[in-house]
Amino acid sequence: MLQARQGNQRDGITGALICRRDIYLQLLEGPGPVVRAAYDRIRRDDRHLDVRLHVTDPVSARLFADWAMLHDPAQSLIWSPDHLTDDRRKDLPPDELRRIFTDLSAAAQHRP
Repeated sequence: MLQARQGNQRDGITGALICRRDIYLQLLEGPGPVVRAAYDRIRRDDRHLDVRLHVTDPVSARLFADWAMLHDPAQSLIWSPDHLTDDRRKDLPPDELRRIFTDLSAAAQHRP
């Protein structure tokens, strides 16, 4: 995680990583070319399995502008225990994904 944060700071990338058991959901924000390069590195890394790209929308403002990579291992309740064992979480619609990260961003504003 530290190496990813350092690379993100170097490249002007911000974002968040949500971890639940062995499921990860990540949002990367920044200039298109550096975000695509980071995504390509993630895909090539053999520690990552079943990497999926869900949304590639340009945004006018970053949700995690102050975070090289906000790590949310269990702070927010995103998936129920049933969802963690169910493949429905793999096919969340873009609006639901946006809501998850918008809610996490709002909660992060209140962290010490």
